[in-house]
Amino acid sequence: MTTPQKGAWFALFVLFGINLMNFFDRQIVGALAVPITEQFGLTDTQFGFITTLFTLVYAVIGLPLGRFTDSWIRTRLIALGVTFWSVLTAASGIAWSHATFIAARIGVGIGEASCAPASQSLIGDLFPPEKRARAMAIFMLGLPFGLYGAYKLSGIIADGWGWRAAFFVACVPGLLLAVLMLFVKEPLRGQTETRADMREVKGAEAYAAVLSITTLWWIVLSGLLFNFNSYAVNTFQTAFLQRFHEVGLREATNISAISLGLTGALGLLLGGWLGDRLRMKRANGRLMLAAITMLIAAPCVFFALQQPKGATGMFTLLMGAASAMTFVYYSTVYSAIQDVVPASLRGTAVSVYFCAMYVLGASFGSTIMGGLSDHFANQAMVAAGATEMAPLFKSQGLHSAMYVIPALMLLCAGSLFGAARTVGADMRRLEERTIAAANIQPASV
Repeated sequence: MTTPQKGAWFALFVLFGINLMNFFDRQIVGALAVPITEQFGLTDTQFGFITTLFTLVYAVIGLPLGRFTDSWIRTRLIALGVTFWSVLTAASGIAWSHATFIAARIGVGIGEASCAPASQSLIGDLFPPEKRARAMAIFMLGLPFGLYGAYKLSGIIADGWGWRAAFFVACVPGLLLAVLMLFVKEPLRGQTETRADMREVKGAEAYAAVLSITTLWWIVLSGLLFNFNSYAVNTFQTAFLQRFHEVGLREATNISAISLGLTGALGLLLGGWLGDRLRMKRANGRLMLAAITMLIAAPCVFFALQQPKGATGMFTLLMGAASAMTFVYYSTVYSAIQDVVPASLRGTAVSVYFCAMYVLGASFGSTIMGGLSDHFANQAMVAAGATEMAPLFKSQGLHSAMYVIPALMLLCAGSLFGAARTVGADMRRLEERTIAAANIQPASV
């Protein structure tokens, strides 16, 4: 059994903080949905399209940055990215129109595109395979804590000083973390692998090599379904609570902070610990765990939406349980990617995965959810014989639209079972490739 590299835990702490701010800065918009839509006079479709543009830019810029990750100094790339997106987050707070707000959010997306490929590549070179899911879980704790902070603090700040102040406050921690990142030592690529295939692969050949991995296709399919749901929920749950359950902004953001953020930490930690143990027993252990927990999450969301008006306690409990189950995805599936991809192509693989899941999944989540909400709201208005859109109709429309989420969770679970069927063979192929490259005798996976 190999051990983490020197300085690995300090690096992981900094990467965790950066990932926390990544999702904090990203989710402020969803937390402040109602005041932002009122400020700029937006429909739900127009509001959802802000996130769509963000994710499309994030995905497309991520491809060249992923290739850059495999050839340049990752620590510097991350530091530059954090600095850029932190400044543009502050710029979001001074936007004077819908268009300038969108422009600032696009800038945030460009900066954040540097984070995931470089960070996950670093973790792969800092921690050995048998400890990687736990390290990935700690890194991905930035997601639930970032969401928790975005909902909790944004609600408090907006309530006291207006929604723009929340964007200014978010800038400062990112700049401090960018400085800390410069003190992280760049590790050698593939140094934690028993056998690492470090043959240089360039250009289109690199993408072809990544796309030849069957398991990655299943994981991409799971990712686009998973992230469609995540972005739809994160963008509209607070608005749903304010409209349907008729709670104020601060209470709605507190509920979202707990049910979408804090409870997810339990799933990440459980998924990392149990995923590593199952991976030692069987090649597909991590992916089977992710599939089963996704199956459990779907009915939790369905029954959360079935709660009557005002039953926010039970809604929080059920949505929190769903979040805990779905967050297992991050620690298990992200580490499974590294099980089937050569160390020299990890940045490329993560960028391909992120591009596909964001372009085909996350980018549609907020816009389609907003479009469905507007569609069902119009239906309710027509059915009532009204000629003007009232808050009641908007409440009914968003409530009906959110039932798409548990259905897609079941499809996501199915794709993860598909990945679990192929991962063992792909791991053996990678082992055979590295053996051939090093001209040594085989060792069992």
